[in-house]
Amino acid sequence: MTFAIALLVAPSVALAACPQTNLPDLEDEVMCTVCGTTLGLATEAPQAQRERAFILERIERCESKDQIKAALAAEFGAEVLATPEEEGFGLAAYIVPVLVLLGGGAAVAFTALRSRRRRGVGAARATGASADAGAGSPDIGASSAARLDADLERYDP
Repeated sequence: MTFAIALLVAPSVALAACPQTNLPDLEDEVMCTVCGTTLGLATEAPQAQRERAFILERIERCESKDQIKAALAAEFGAEVLATPEEEGFGLAAYIVPVLVLLGGGAAVAFTALRSRRRRGVGAARATGASADAGAGSPDIGASSAARLDADLERYDP
């Protein structure tokens, strides 16, 4: 009885030790070296089929994803990996998008602050709260100012 239980448990223990790697998981991280596209998109190319066979053979050997990628790079060259290198020029692929996002966020924040300040100055001019705010604007006359104030009150909610 104990022997039968051991026979049933042994395959599950072996599977638990085997990394759960599959072909679709690797296809978007590996390139067809001939097509220049990811392996998932290169369906008909003989090179892509060779790379898939190579990956499936490694999966059957119970290799991890990182081991398979290293073996692919050793077999087909570093250009087979879809991710750039983490040093030298490849590092720019990681740094440039972050810098663009930070710069865009700073531009949006700057524009929002500038717009708020303009609205604040415009409100101060309309209420006459700041004598210095209207120093550079031309004098439009009392009748025109009264008409402008009436128009502004009509459109304010």
